[in-house]
Amino acid sequence: MHSLTKITLLILLLSSTLLTQGCASSEGAQNNSSAAIMNNLVIAEPLPITFKSELAIARLSEVINRAKLSDEKRAQLFYDRGVLYDSVGLRSLARFDFSHALQLKPDFVDAYNFLGIHYTQLQEFSQAYEKFDSALDLSPEHEYAFLNRGIALYYGSRPELASIDFQTFHQKQQDDPYRLLWLYLTEYEIDPVAAKKSLKERAALVDDRTWAKQVIYLYLGEISQGQFIKNLAQNVQSNKALTERLCEAYFYLGKYNQALGYHGSAANFFKLALSTNVYEFVEHRYAKLELDLMRTKKTPDNHL
Repeated sequence: MHSLTKITLLILLLSSTLLTQGCASSEGAQNNSSAAIMNNLVIAEPLPITFKSELAIARLSEVINRAKLSDEKRAQLFYDRGVLYDSVGLRSLARFDFSHALQLKPDFVDAYNFLGIHYTQLQEFSQAYEKFDSALDLSPEHEYAFLNRGIALYYGSRPELASIDFQTFHQKQQDDPYRLLWLYLTEYEIDPVAAKKSLKERAALVDDRTWAKQVIYLYLGEISQGQFIKNLAQNVQSNKALTERLCEAYFYLGKYNQALGYHGSAANFFKLALSTNVYEFVEHRYAKLELDLMRTKKTPDNHL
């Protein structure tokens, strides 16, 4: 059996927050329902930094510092070490290495893409757009530059432009539920009714056996939050797989509650996504940004 545990002190704290969220009867009902859901959550151990990652960083550092290399090869090493730093949550060190790689190789497409991601997380949207534009100028078919620029535009409050990038990204693989979900989140900002209709139509191309199809069912109202959470551990064979699934699930639960106006519940789910330490996942990257943005907005039930 997987190494699953019920949330203990964390759940008590989160439930306490949920129970203090509102005064109206409708809010009270939501709080009680949310508290019941939170008390039934399961979590896995946060992903640790692996020995292999630490060793790889040490070896790359030694080569960078000692070996005589061309600028192009040195740029590649800085980029590779930056990716490793990023994968273990050392964002500032990663950003330094990506910038250094670009100094040595100004046409390094993937370095532009990664820097754009980091500037998005820092809410420095103008610089993020600039980096993604540079990546796409150099490589017009770079799929993930479209995804990442779309995300930057989404968080930069430009949903119409974001939807264009997400549509391009979605068209390249229409059976990918994650591409569909980001397109839906953006279209929801423009027209919620039309967005849900489009989600239902596009979802037909997503294989029902794909786990993320459950997120789509949740957003379409075909399953409840309780059912969604109850099935989170199904067909998971390891703690790592469970942790990765929970990172995704809690982020999308956060967005779901946010859309309903339940900001306290949304914040709790974003915090749970962060607790997985799955630094490389898009959902982990932007759970922190979601919390940062929520702190800047004054909402009556926003206990962050």
